[in-house]
Amino acid sequence: MYTLLTRDGLAKRGRLETVHGTIETPVFMNVGTVGAIKGAVSTDDLKMIGTQVELSNTYHLHVRTGDKLIKEYGGLHRFMSWDRPILTDSGGFQVFSLAGLRKIREEGVTFQSHIDGHTIFMGPEESIQIQSNLGSTIAMAFDECPSSVAEKSYIRDSVDRTTRWLERCRSRIRELNSLPDTVNPRQMLFGINQGGIYADIRIEHAKRIAQMDLDGYAVGGLAVGESHEEMYHILDETVPWLPADRPTYLMGVGTPANIIESVDRGVDFFDCVYPSRNGRHGHVYTHHGRLNMFNKKHELDHRPIEEGCGCPACRSYSRAYIRHLLKAGEMLGMRLCVLHNLYYYNHLMEEIRTAIEEGRYKAFKRSALEALMTPED
Repeated sequence: MYTLLTRDGLAKRGRLETVHGTIETPVFMNVGTVGAIKGAVSTDDLKMIGTQVELSNTYHLHVRTGDKLIKEYGGLHRFMSWDRPILTDSGGFQVFSLAGLRKIREEGVTFQSHIDGHTIFMGPEESIQIQSNLGSTIAMAFDECPSSVAEKSYIRDSVDRTTRWLERCRSRIRELNSLPDTVNPRQMLFGINQGGIYADIRIEHAKRIAQMDLDGYAVGGLAVGESHEEMYHILDETVPWLPADRPTYLMGVGTPANIIESVDRGVDFFDCVYPSRNGRHGHVYTHHGRLNMFNKKHELDHRPIEEGCGCPACRSYSRAYIRHLLKAGEMLGMRLCVLHNLYYYNHLMEEIRTAIEEGRYKAFKRSALEALMTPED
């Protein structure tokens, strides 16, 4: 159950009660595609750095190890030793981004595995069955994520099909949740709003899915090539038509500035690979923007990545040492950068929640964005 605790303008401060614990929103979900954060980060690490929700991928877990095996083990929580909420995305985005050959029809999608090329069929029922086998806290509906530059007529037809698929997802999850051998009989379902950069299609779709009484609502198909201004415009137009008394999830977004701006537009769930991916390449986030730890200027720098940061990297190690590790190809350097970035994102959300609670989000947003544009001394 989601409780909207307070609002500051459009910014929402909420709480989602789940079978695996409470999620305080706004929240950033740490992305562990195949049941682990890339960068040698354990679930004990995730707890230490303040992670509320871990996100795993339906498609990738289906083709690697297999959801049926994970169900036999007792579900993904037990498999990866994580007792807090997990959201699984539906696999829909990977179907459309990874598959070289695919055929879309009303029943679902036939495509080729990116691993060995074997043919896979996935539709709404199959996606929900996989997610039920995994036993995640929150399952995402199976959808099509059309290109933002596709013809408007194609996007309209695609959105209509996504709506029909959502109805099938809802029927299937209700059926599976009622079975005696279901891993998580209280699994939640979030629907996904699509429509490219066409505000009229987005609004129409939001109105339709808002009537379906789902556990949460996502805005998908953004951060896939459109400008930030176009993304913010779509959020401005779309989010007001989604139920305010349910979580609003902006999928795959994004930078700290993207998050700060989107919270101000009513979004309270986020995920993105940026903090882990960039961390593995030595790029770290601070309140004054992003640093490249490979830069020679850090060679003799005794300071931590960010003064006052409580992450494992900043508590114990200097920029100079972390740069040395990265230059030497030592895995510890990558791991420390990933831990710092995830800690930074998780604690940015804490700052955001506090600012909303105290009714000063506009001022927080202004100062935070200004700081991100002002390099440190």
